[in-house]
Amino acid sequence: MEPKQLAETVASLLPRAHTELAELVSFRSVADPTQFPKTECEAAANWVAGTLRAEGFENVALLDTPDGTQSVYGFLPGPADAPTVLLYAHYDVQPPLDEAAWLSPPFELTERDGRWYGRGAADCKGGLIMHLTALRTLKRHSGVPVNIKVIVDGSEEQGTGGLARYAEADPRLLAADAIVIGDSGNFRTGLPTVTTTLRGMTKVRVQVDTLEGDLHSGLFGGAAPDALAALIRILGSLRAEDGSTTVDGLTGDGEWNGIQYTDEDFREDAKVHDGVELIGGGTVADRIWARPAVTVLGIDCPSVADASLSVQASACALVSLRVPPGIDTTEATKLLTAHLEAKAPWRARVAVEQVSQGQPFCADTTSPAYAEMAEAMRIAYPGKEMQTAGLGGSIPLCSTLAGLYPGAEILLIGLSEPEAQIHAVNESVSPDELARLSLTEALFLVGYAHSMG
Repeated sequence: MEPKQLAETVASLLPRAHTELAELVSFRSVADPTQFPKTECEAAANWVAGTLRAEGFENVALLDTPDGTQSVYGFLPGPADAPTVLLYAHYDVQPPLDEAAWLSPPFELTERDGRWYGRGAADCKGGLIMHLTALRTLKRHSGVPVNIKVIVDGSEEQGTGGLARYAEADPRLLAADAIVIGDSGNFRTGLPTVTTTLRGMTKVRVQVDTLEGDLHSGLFGGAAPDALAALIRILGSLRAEDGSTTVDGLTGDGEWNGIQYTDEDFREDAKVHDGVELIGGGTVADRIWARPAVTVLGIDCPSVADASLSVQASACALVSLRVPPGIDTTEATKLLTAHLEAKAPWRARVAVEQVSQGQPFCADTTSPAYAEMAEAMRIAYPGKEMQTAGLGGSIPLCSTLAGLYPGAEILLIGLSEPEAQIHAVNESVSPDELARLSLTEALFLVGYAHSMG
């Protein structure tokens, strides 16, 4: 199979990829029934299932996972005695945030300035389209040379672990020799990258109570303990003066030895305002890939518009802690909980409840699959060599799969390069990256089948 012919086939399939991605993006499949109808996720799942059946997949099933969502599974048989490769993506997406801030409707795929805009275009509906395009390309030539399992998650963005628990209950379902997770991205557009580490995450709800009810700030302020002020003090204790995460007992001095991320590039990618300093110590790569990071995700308290002259009796916050490889998330959760409870001023009552949790992941880059991926990327990106990078975000399923299938080789690629602005307004995908990574995956499957033969 000549790479040039494969590349031409991928290019011919891009219009179809655009059409299907537009259909998939149109589903408002935010896995949060408090904001969006559950029927939107169900419709997206059924679209995925129908597409897999049309591609000749067998045993296509909607899996009812323990968190109340649905994942989609399918199996495409390959030659006898061929290895099995599992391809992963997810159809659920982040909320669109401020829809008025989008330059085009978030659930309407729109082409602009050489990119395709829409929620989930890169993260991770585009990942599924990448898998499909790679498989269709191979079908037009000598056929798919391996057995393919596809799993499309319905609750990855929620972090509720439904698919992980389903897999743990039925370990045979996703068993494979190699696993390609299509949910990361190149370090830079045009720079082929495999993500080799992921931070884990724990998310907790912190409730602070000090009074039976709100009190008049004129009559009681100055002596009555303010729950909101107590919560602010607690949350402030999670950061050092330079912004570094400080959780009592949690190590925060990890170092990243791979590709580096300059301050200037990070400021540009993160769109940091001029004059505003970055937080933390060490290199940027240390901070986002090798060290823990705490984030206050939200606070329940009166808005400025609705505020009254009252001392608050209760306040609540949602806090996440990203955990690098080498630190157990369960232990980190215990340390975070103990820290939050210990830092309460005025003996305020503090209750910490865990919302979700996922372990970090670190790949074995010495495996044969990595050699085949490096060669595939070298061909798909002429003049470029494969890079390895970390990812500060979490894909909890990766650590689950690594535990269930210790012999499987796990590789993370995808369309979420910095310009994609995943999770933000105006998320987009580069069709050039979609084409090159679809070609990469097709080449990888051919090379992997050969190396395992």
